[in-house]
Order: sequence, then structure tokens, then C-alpha cells
Amino acid sequence: MELEYVLPKDIEHRSFEIIEAELGDRKLPEEIKPIVMRAIHTTADFDYYDNMYFSENAVQKALAAIREGAVFVTDTNMAKAGINKAALARHGCTVECFMADSDISIAAKENGTTRAAASVDKASLLGKPVIYAAGNAPTALVRLCEHIASGTFIPRLVVGVPVGFVNVVQSKEMLIKSGIPCIVARGRKGGSNVAAAICNALLYMADEKNT
Repeated sequence: MELEYVLPKDIEHRSFEIIEAELGDRKLPEEIKPIVMRAIHTTADFDYYDNMYFSENAVQKALAAIREGAVFVTDTNMAKAGINKAALARHGCTVECFMADSDISIAAKENGTTRAAASVDKASLLGKPVIYAAGNAPTALVRLCEHIASGTFIPRLVVGVPVGFVNVVQSKEMLIKSGIPCIVARGRKGGSNVAAAICNALLYMADEKNT
């Protein structure tokens, strides 16, 4: 197999061409295509064509939140680092990760919860439109569902893509059943890179809406 010479600035574009070609006759609705394509691009895993779930009008609701200057909250600093800061700034949005905050550690110990659950509680106090992206902690999704059920915290969108084996599948299905606008990678797959990729796809879609 010969190497393909591609200029650095063209690598992403060429990657998307390859993904399109390998998908073949499998087509995606235009509304969700940029998100699924970016998840595949980030992971080189075509399973995301089949396992991505979108609640009704999830993308439109996310774009509306971005137009209002939403705060993206992640459950890992890796996901936070992966979200495009220039794209956030273009829309007056910010990104936060509370996992390493000293008050989160204290709250988790006092309440007998995980730091991810305590981080959700902190996010509930922001008083701004929130897009919550969980790529690591199913306990974040469980706590979000508890807030949603009680009406104490209603994010504008939840990106539910934690990866792993313990309570991952169950927490994702719980999120779907909550009725909150959500984008979910059903099953065990996901991760911080996927969470960041989905957030970036939404920001880039918002860019296109503004052109």
C-alpha cells in the first residue's frame, strides 16, 4: 500500500472523503451527518453510524443554546481541552470542567458521591444555558437524570457518551428515557474524545448557520 501525499491543511478534508466513500450507500440525515461523521473521524470506528441516538430536535435545541452563549460543561479535562476555544469564542460560549476543583472533592466526600456527580450539582448552579458533555462518568448521567426528574437542573442538551463496562449502558438508556434533549452513543463505546468531537461538530454547525 503506497502512502498518499496530503498537505497538512487538507488531511481532515481528505479523511472525510474517505469516510464518505467507505460508508457507501449508507446515508445520514443532513441534520445529524456532521456529528456522526466527526465521531467516526475521531475514532476511526464506523460503529458510530449505527449507535448514535438523537432525541427529537436535539441538534436544533443545541444550536439555539449556542446562540445564547451556552456554557459547555465536561466531565474530564481531556474533553475540555479538546473543544475548540476559537469556535466557543465566536459564539460567546465557554467551557468548564469542575472535576479537579477542591470544592468538588470536599462535596463528594461529604455526600458520599463521585466527583462527577458533585460536578453536576455545581453545574446546576451556573444560571446559564448548559450543554453537558459526559465522556467518562456514567455517574454524571445518573445524577443529571435525578436533577431532570426533580426539575432542579434542566440542561439544554446532554451529550451522553461515557465509555466502559460498569453502568455505562444503563446510564445512557436512563438518559434517553429522561426526555431531555440528548445525543447518546448507545452501548459501551464513547470517551472524552467523542464528547469533544460532538461538541465541536455542534459549534461548527453553528458557524455555518451564521454564514
